[in-house]
Amino acid sequence: MPRHLRGAGRGGRVTDDALAEQAADWLVQLGSEDAAERAAAQAGFDAWKNADPRHAAAADDIVFLLNRLQAVRGGQARPARVALEAALARPRRRARPRAVAAVLAFVVLAAGSAALTLDSHTPRYFIADMRTSTGEWHSYTLQDGSTITLDSGSAVNLRFDQQRRTVELVQGAINVTVAKDASRPFVVETPQGEMRALGTRFMVDREQDATILSMLESKVAARASGDTRTVVVQAGERVRITSNAISTVAPINAGAIDIAWQQRKLAVEDQPLSEVLTQLNRYRTGRITFNAAQLDGIRVSAVLPLDDTDRALQLLLNNFPQLRMRQFTQYWVMVDAPLKENIKK
Repeated sequence: MPRHLRGAGRGGRVTDDALAEQAADWLVQLGSEDAAERAAAQAGFDAWKNADPRHAAAADDIVFLLNRLQAVRGGQARPARVALEAALARPRRRARPRAVAAVLAFVVLAAGSAALTLDSHTPRYFIADMRTSTGEWHSYTLQDGSTITLDSGSAVNLRFDQQRRTVELVQGAINVTVAKDASRPFVVETPQGEMRALGTRFMVDREQDATILSMLESKVAARASGDTRTVVVQAGERVRITSNAISTVAPINAGAIDIAWQQRKLAVEDQPLSEVLTQLNRYRTGRITFNAAQLDGIRVSAVLPLDDTDRALQLLLNNFPQLRMRQFTQYWVMVDAPLKENIKK
């Protein structure tokens, strides 16, 4: 037991074990696939941490454990994965804290180290078939000859059988080049819907409550999870998919986006600054915090380096003098606009 969590456990005080169990229980709730449940859990978790310094210390210990977590490959991976999946299998039923803590302890004891943080990765990230850490990109060749490149902090699960090839995007973004197989459709799934490949190359980006499909070559048939209708998205087009609908098709410069992806750059055109900062957060070890309402009206057209987020932030600062950037630690940067009256609408 870490020294700063030691307590008497008597006289009405919550014991150290109970605090660790509560922190682990919050972790499970933060991994809910339901956005409303996840938001409620985040608010509750923040309030719980602020209520007592010992709560924050217990949360820090869970983060430390997860920072020691690494998937055990080969035959050893299955027990850890099954154990953690068992704790996460019933999102609508509150898991028993002691059981969850035991599962986390089991997985950590079976694992090595990885630089991951609690607020950037959900529990399902750690048990995904393929994943990348913050700032890492990786390409894989699948068993059918298709290739998939995972963006920073991304994770996927694979389900290939004789009828269908399915890629579940757990979090992050992927770039897919599909191998032809007339007998087995290639489908990318997210909670918001599914995208069935009718051609070769496309990108899928999973946001908190939506999925962005960008077509680079050929076409894809997209369907929202709550709708039976499909929308065919052609090369040079992009749609935003929510659980109930698919947005109007928007044109994109597929070539420029593809080149930017290969060069690890973020190409944006007339995009709200808050959205740009959200995207940069995916590539940064630590957090960029900001108030989206305060930055309202600032729109960005730029090409920003994703392998150097400090430089990307400095470029934004150079182009928008009304912005202020404060770095409290190497892991925490705050961006705001204290002179909002200078922001051009």
